[in-house]
This record gives sequence, structure tokens and C-alpha cells, in this order.
Amino acid sequence: MASIQSVVSPVAQPTGPKSVSRPKRWTYRFQIAGYRDVHEYRDVKRKEPDRWPHNGYVKKLQRKDGYFIYFDRTRECTDKDVYKCKLYGY
Repeated sequence: MASIQSVVSPVAQPTGPKSVSRPKRWTYRFQIAGYRDVHEYRDVKRKEPDRWPHNGYVKKLQRKDGYFIYFDRTRECTDKDVYKCKLYGY
């Protein structure tokens, strides 16, 4: 009779990130919609994102599944706090 240890496959141990970098500009709204940045959005959707006329911030994005995401006139993060974010690469 085989032991339980030999039948059950070992659980994969979680690995840590391979690299850490800091963002240079704000792309949060595109990342929430499933895109890396404005360039990927333009390549996939073949159009410019809708923007607020008074400040140029993104107003509305279409996600890859077809649903829309609407954003407020103000940003979620101030310029002084952007560098505090960490982008992990795996």
C-alpha cells in the first residue's frame, strides 16, 4: 500500500518577486482597466481614451471584456506619492 506522502504531490512553495522598480508616471487608471499603459490601450482599442477637458486626466476606459470604467476628475494619487509605489516583477 502506497503511503499518502508518495501519492500527494508536493505543494509549490511561493516564490518572491524577481525585481522591484518604482513608477515614473501615473498609469493606475489603465492598469485598473487591464492595460499596461496608454500605448497598449491605443493598440488594442484603436482609439484614444476619453479625457476630462480641463485637466486631461482619463475620464472613461473600456475594459478588455467590453465593460466601461468611469473615473472622477481628481487623481487617486498625488505626484509626490507616485514614487512610493512599488512594481514587482515575477
